[in-house]
Amino acid sequence: MPENPIVRALAQAARARGAEPLLTWYRPETGGRTELSVRTVANWVDKTANLLDDLGVAGTVAGPVSVSHPGHWMSLLWPLAAWQRGCGYHAGDPDAGCELVVVGPDDPRPHPGLTTVACSLHPLGLGLRDLPDGVLDFSGEALAQPDAHAAEPVDPSASAWTDDRHALDHAATGRVVAQPSRVLVRPSTAWATLADALLGPVLGGGSAVVVEGPVEADALARLAAAEHATAPVA
Repeated sequence: MPENPIVRALAQAARARGAEPLLTWYRPETGGRTELSVRTVANWVDKTANLLDDLGVAGTVAGPVSVSHPGHWMSLLWPLAAWQRGCGYHAGDPDAGCELVVVGPDDPRPHPGLTTVACSLHPLGLGLRDLPDGVLDFSGEALAQPDAHAAEPVDPSASAWTDDRHALDHAATGRVVAQPSRVLVRPSTAWATLADALLGPVLGGGSAVVVEGPVEADALARLAAAEHATAPVA
């Protein structure tokens, strides 16, 4: 069986254009800016997939963080890591089939019976402190993992992504519009944001500038011009 098509494309992109920017994240209201190269994104995905392996997760990963913070670079990594591990990803609260849940810093409570991982959503990926018992700090746990790339084969027809509007198999994750240019993305739904900000650029050789939070139209236009970013191709 083949790898997930996005996982395969990211690994190829890391070899071919590893130093080029892939994802630039902004939150203008706080002055936050983080630029991640193709290789950096691939390394974070590798580490996160290896964390899932280390934790023994082989089923579905639930990510309410993808709903509450769809545009943050940490949130965007998790579906790819799940697919690389051969898991499905559910953007929302966990259901009966989930083994691990990924939350943000605003609600870092443990979920009974499930491994719970909390993302700091810090611009530079710093970790969280004073988490309750039963909750792991994503940054600390992931950074302790090796960068080794090991992708599990997947059944193309197996579930890869679910949310309250979509049910997509692994083959479908590779059917998004390929983006060959640098695009400006304003977060919306979890799937649309993931497709525009990461999947399309990975497949098409482009990059994305994701702008989270409130920003006036003039300031957004200036930021787009400075980053040489345009609206995604529909």
